[in-house]
Amino acid sequence: MEPYYWDSKIEYLKKSVSLYYNDDYIKFLVDTVWKINDPVHIIDFGCGFGHMGLRLLPLLPAGSKYTGIDEGVKLIDHAQNLFKDLPYDTEFILEDFNNVMFEKKYDIAVCHGVLLHMTDPTLLLKKMIDSVKSKGKVIAFEPHWIGNNASFHFEGIEQSSVIPLGQLQELFERDEKRTGKDGNIGLKLPLYLNRLGLHEVQCRVSDKVNIYDPKVDSEKASTIYEAMQFSDPGDRESYINALLDRGMLIEEAERQYEAEKNLSLTFTSSLAATYAAGMKITFGTVE
Repeated sequence: MEPYYWDSKIEYLKKSVSLYYNDDYIKFLVDTVWKINDPVHIIDFGCGFGHMGLRLLPLLPAGSKYTGIDEGVKLIDHAQNLFKDLPYDTEFILEDFNNVMFEKKYDIAVCHGVLLHMTDPTLLLKKMIDSVKSKGKVIAFEPHWIGNNASFHFEGIEQSSVIPLGQLQELFERDEKRTGKDGNIGLKLPLYLNRLGLHEVQCRVSDKVNIYDPKVDSEKASTIYEAMQFSDPGDRESYINALLDRGMLIEEAERQYEAEKNLSLTFTSSLAATYAAGMKITFGTVE
């Protein structure tokens, strides 16, 4: 049995999620938009290390419960350790969520950064809908990759030299046709939920803008830099060949390699930057 990929990415996941949301905005959604006034039981599909539980439970009415499902052994172990001394009612299920059959209904089903990795995301959406009580909610936190890539600013660097948006947009679109996995699913989910019969479907955008300025607050800045840091693309020939396999022309693949190499070298801890992930938060009510 092959190792579960995300079990080796726990530290990456913990750093990256810090870039996505302001807690006061999530509280605004809980209190004002979703109007969650009574305790609820949440089921989290592909929960990872329990990030959504850690974020939501402090904002929900006292007595709320959280159940997370993931097939990563290390992820579930990490989640259980994170929650063991916290005053919340939690349960973690080590299982592929595609195989889980639910005997009970939950008040809210959520997923975070899961649907973009699925070749048929509507299958999971249907499972989430089936797991929720009437008048309950389905909530999906998913990215729109090309929008994310457009939302960087690096002080003193022309964005087009490090993030060539046009060819990235075409690459993402070809990947979706080739693999079925869609990194731009965030802006499609409102249509999907509408067509699956949910009511009062809405989509909100996370308001967090990350400011990395080493000249102002070095301690805070170092944490943001670690989360934003770009890795070296590695061996040139292998990287370009992989892009060619994904449908890029040789000129585009060479430019993409040079851009990512340039970004890995120029975005150092001394360079100021801003980044708005603009995560899409799509939700609807089950009738």
